[in-house]
Amino acid sequence: MAAMLQALGMAFAMFWEILWALILGFGLSAIVQAVVGKGRIVRLLPDDSPRTLAVACALGAASSSCSYAAVALARSLFRKGANFTAAMAFMLASTNLVAELGIVMAILLGGRFTAAEFAGAPLMVAILALLFRRFLKRSMVDEARRQADRGIAGKMEGHAAMDMSVADGGGSIWRRIGSAPGFTAISHSFVMDWAAVWKDVAGGLLIAGALAAWVPASWWNVFFLANHPRLALLWGPLVGPLVAILSFVCSVGNVPLAAVLWNGGSSFGGVIAFIYADLVVLPILDIYRRYYGGRMAAFLLVTMYAAMAGAALIVELAFQALHLVPSERHARIVGASIAWNSTTVLDLIFLGIAGALLWRFFSTRGLDMLRAMDKMPQEPHGAATAHAHRP
Repeated sequence: MAAMLQALGMAFAMFWEILWALILGFGLSAIVQAVVGKGRIVRLLPDDSPRTLAVACALGAASSSCSYAAVALARSLFRKGANFTAAMAFMLASTNLVAELGIVMAILLGGRFTAAEFAGAPLMVAILALLFRRFLKRSMVDEARRQADRGIAGKMEGHAAMDMSVADGGGSIWRRIGSAPGFTAISHSFVMDWAAVWKDVAGGLLIAGALAAWVPASWWNVFFLANHPRLALLWGPLVGPLVAILSFVCSVGNVPLAAVLWNGGSSFGGVIAFIYADLVVLPILDIYRRYYGGRMAAFLLVTMYAAMAGAALIVELAFQALHLVPSERHARIVGASIAWNSTTVLDLIFLGIAGALLWRFFSTRGLDMLRAMDKMPQEPHGAATAHAHRP
């Protein structure tokens, strides 16, 4: 019982440490989503050219960080005519280039990890695009499209289909954000994103608290080959995604566990690869199977794993050459205590902001949206197969 209470205490203390940052990150994401509509995305992703992939990354960064919603939205884009590679690039960016991830990483892991994450994510997309060009056959894409058009439900389908942005005709961006419809749109995106990821955040904190409290550092050092730096350089990016696959935790919930891995002896690249791998956890691999078929699900696992490990290794080599890899392992794994300090003040301020957004959400029929977030959206007849000739 004492060990359980210690783990729960550490999990809650970590949550309190990053709470204001989560609210800030989801708030910034909601503001962006309020002015960037999902309806315009499909026509911006017609092929797999470098320019289109860059646009996909930018649009993904402006989207929700929920891994399940990102996967569902990518399938929706693909069904409506977006290029498959561009849809996958959008999906990767949706969980690896969002503001809330960077803010939480900066608090728990430090600014150098945040810089590595944002530098390596576009590289991961580029590697994946090259692998697709070399190994992805047209017949596989056609087969995946036929399976996608069957409309088999995954998770967060309703949330992915919701477009809560303010219409372009409402004036400048700042005027739209400051308007009553803008406030409503921001509150809707904010609360829906929280509803989508809270289980992952809670799961990540609980697992991180348990591992920090129960697993001795010596075990982690052996597992990550901490006493063999050259081997660890290669081992970390290879084993990082594997740990993520088995942890079942994705989205921002990966970061507390990543902090535990770093303190435990994982290489710099291993931590980055672990964070990248939120889109190959076992539940999402099963959704790929339902969305695109078993053959494409296996292809996505192999190519994404290679892209994640490769990008993480390149980032570590680059950061080592620039002497940017942290020399000490002091990630913010806080003890089971909460004090009256700047963190507590920030938490209280941002909880007040979150309360205002919650009030706006529930006073504008937000409860109906919550009920629909896991329901399969109804599409007009023929909409799913529009532009089906695109690869």
